[in-house]
Amino acid sequence: MSKLPFTALRPSVLRQSVMGLLLLGTLNAGSASAWVPKLEDQSAKTIIDSAYGRRAAAPTYLTLDLSVAAGKFKGAPDGSVKVIDGGDACLTGWLTAPGDYAQGSKISNLTLSGQADQLLFQAQDARDNFKNLTVKEALLPAPGRLPDGQLRIDMVVRGLSDLQQRSAYLVRLKGADGKLLAPTRFSFVNDFKPGDGGKQTGTLVYYFEPLKAGLNANSKLDLLVRNEEGSCAYNFNLDLGKFN
Repeated sequence: MSKLPFTALRPSVLRQSVMGLLLLGTLNAGSASAWVPKLEDQSAKTIIDSAYGRRAAAPTYLTLDLSVAAGKFKGAPDGSVKVIDGGDACLTGWLTAPGDYAQGSKISNLTLSGQADQLLFQAQDARDNFKNLTVKEALLPAPGRLPDGQLRIDMVVRGLSDLQQRSAYLVRLKGADGKLLAPTRFSFVNDFKPGDGGKQTGTLVYYFEPLKAGLNANSKLDLLVRNEEGSCAYNFNLDLGKFN
């Protein structure tokens, strides 16, 4: 696993940060969707047409909103967050006292994205600059585009005691055979800043290759996370079939 010093915010997250809004990515009624490991003619056309308003908006990312209100996660379906180490107190403590960091930092949201999300931003940028992005142009190599088969997971965390602890999270995908897959790369966005009680808040970024774990574009995957304190570990169930 290689580590990079920092990375940029995902385009979708950046756009929503400006708006002050981060919502659960949803599937448009009646439209088919699945994560796109590698852009090809049809998937690229779908995203470009979406950016130019020629078709309904295509979902290009999925966000699990793990901020807490009234003892519940705001945007996490029932059963999508489970404790796998540390006992039930790990989850009940998170839900009843989200600002208590005695057991380490907490995740406020998880966002999955891939090549389609990057293409959407590229197409919107071309549109805003009065240009017409073609499928042929879209499939040309682009700076910063994810490699084929790679999935990006942005994790916003709150409550880190110091910046060194950004490297202390343990994050794995559970493969179809039950084996754990480490990220191919780890990075972080240079958006960290002091929050509650001077604790650090910001975005960690992990890159995985789900196909190598026996998962496919429609799989529901299990993301295992243990924070820097270590005593609690969680399984987040995420659906690759909910976004392109």
